[in-house]
Amino acid sequence: MAFEVRLLRFWEFSDIPKCFDGGCPAGSSFIFEQTMTLTTRPATLADAALITAHRHAMFAEMGKYAPQSLERMNPHFTPWLERVMAAGRYVGWIVEDQGQPAASAGFFELDWPPHPLDPAGTARGYLLNFWVEPAYRRRGLARALVREALAESRRRGLLVTSLHASAAGRPVYEKEGFRASVEMLFVEGRPS
Repeated sequence: MAFEVRLLRFWEFSDIPKCFDGGCPAGSSFIFEQTMTLTTRPATLADAALITAHRHAMFAEMGKYAPQSLERMNPHFTPWLERVMAAGRYVGWIVEDQGQPAASAGFFELDWPPHPLDPAGTARGYLLNFWVEPAYRRRGLARALVREALAESRRRGLLVTSLHASAAGRPVYEKEGFRASVEMLFVEGRPS
């Protein structure tokens, strides 16, 4: 899969070694437009460290978790990821710009009891680890990855797919049909 992305970059003339042969007035600036094609490939076991780093960055950016908690999470997440990828329960995608990661996302199939939303179902999809590098945001990458993850859920015949959204991600998910639910959370040892 390939994405065509328009990047608008703002450059100060002082950043350009030679400005149109004759020099540029001090304080001048311009916008440089560049079109590039990004490629998306399936994540592999070799991507576990990258996915772990993106997961860490995602939680750090949310600002809700202590840095030491994130550091403790990393060495436990990587082996979990390798195990569920090997079992075929986790599928991920890496978006690259000339071999460099620009974004990533994951889909995880959860065991789930039959539910009024899916009376005969025994599993549901869960989207996780969505991360877009700051330089590539607001270009439609997250939306395209959500669509790819929902397509994976459909391929597996799952009727219900859920996720936990950050404030920044919520509008992307809502545009793709997700809605808030009544889920609550209890964490052992945390004050209520």
